[in-house]
Amino acid sequence: MTDLEQHVNEPGRDKLVKEVKAKIDALGVTYVYYQFVSVTGRIVGKGIPARHWERLAEKGFQLVYGSTANLFVDRHGDYIGYGPESSELVGIPDPETFCQLPWDKRVARVFCRLYRNREERENPGAALTSDCRGNLHRQHKEFQDQYGLDMRCGTEPEMMWLKRGEDGGPNGGVTKPNCYHIDQFEELRPVFMKVIEYSEQMGLDIIQGDHEDAPGQLELNTQFDDVLRNADRLTTYRQICAQVAREFGLIACFMSKPFMGVSASGCHHNMSLWKGGKDVFHPEIATGDGELPGMPGCFMYKEGGENTFMPDPSIDEKMPGPIGLNSIGGVIKHLPALTSIGSSTVNSYRRLWDTGFWAPIFADWGYQNRTCALRVSAPGRFEYRSVDSMVNPYLMGSALLKAMGDGIDNNIDAGEPEERNIYAAMEAGKDVTKLPMSLGDAMNELANDEVIKSAMPDEMYTVYNHYKTDEWERFNHTVTDWDLETYIDCLP
Repeated sequence: MTDLEQHVNEPGRDKLVKEVKAKIDALGVTYVYYQFVSVTGRIVGKGIPARHWERLAEKGFQLVYGSTANLFVDRHGDYIGYGPESSELVGIPDPETFCQLPWDKRVARVFCRLYRNREERENPGAALTSDCRGNLHRQHKEFQDQYGLDMRCGTEPEMMWLKRGEDGGPNGGVTKPNCYHIDQFEELRPVFMKVIEYSEQMGLDIIQGDHEDAPGQLELNTQFDDVLRNADRLTTYRQICAQVAREFGLIACFMSKPFMGVSASGCHHNMSLWKGGKDVFHPEIATGDGELPGMPGCFMYKEGGENTFMPDPSIDEKMPGPIGLNSIGGVIKHLPALTSIGSSTVNSYRRLWDTGFWAPIFADWGYQNRTCALRVSAPGRFEYRSVDSMVNPYLMGSALLKAMGDGIDNNIDAGEPEERNIYAAMEAGKDVTKLPMSLGDAMNELANDEVIKSAMPDEMYTVYNHYKTDEWERFNHTVTDWDLETYIDCLP
């Protein structure tokens, strides 16, 4: 069978398709967003009346291949990845991700995986390699099969709530940049309580939140989980914030660095590798009585098992176990190329250049050391810090799996953890690799790293490289306000 046929005929899927039909009827859903995620993390897809669910679940929907690249053209006018002569992809829904939208209960969403058209001359029905979500699904399964380990991840999505000016554009943050200030947090209470309400109705277990140290900057964290479900939930969280912003007349800003002189918005990835464990259903997350507003899969969290990153107390109470150390070694080795994914925009590098706000710029690791790109933030958990709020979590998850796999395969030495401030360590003579400080440099590092490139198989790398190289060229092809202010009257 083709990849597409294998997906449609996965064991137990027929039962799930019927359960979704029953859920549609019980909830009164009349419209469904069939959605996937583009190369930049944007949610794209089609809206289709719910009465067509069973046919769509088997046949899928069609959309141009170029939608995986936002149907974007480069600065020369050429379509990125795929031209108008290309075929149309087939999107097949994952029924377990079906969930009602709490702000309009007539509408639901379902995540999809993408395939080449059934009529293609070459590889008909094969997995579409420019599908970042489908790639993570497959690569995590391959990782599980090869190592007997699964990756669990939790993200810290900082973002800013900005006021709208009379022209509709941003007009500063809603609150003052006072970190952890409850009064500033309280000022945004109507906003974040609505975000939490919607999030819980869609299966996001919000575990904590605070006001960060930039204007209008909040961070709401969800419980960690399987790496794919975590990426789906971060994508859903962004969708929810955009809706709440519409309701309050605000801007939900996930741009990494809209203001200089204050912290940027990061998206630290906390990760661990586990043996065993099981999916546990948590219907209590969706508060309220009556019909659960989505499939049980939306309310599943992976729990239990053995965390291989935990230290062995008989050897060292702090030092991670061998798998953890090798994983750290792999991530540190590949940090320059990983930066092209974690810091994926021209604006991302404003975060790295605006020193003094804890954004890491050196490839090192330590315990609770926020000057390093990776820190052991708690026993059994690593915080990957070289990543910001614009990240595509599916690409990041795949790349981290490849980096950790390389560390395990080649027994890569992580080196000693750095206990000192990294700048003090360097003054004392330590030789540390500096991360790329521009998108152009980061893309060059990616081009030369076959391990991280393998996280973007075939057309995925072609699309990503074209899109991001064009972004860097567009920036260099632009005269900015800074250019004018600096050079307009510098001579004679």
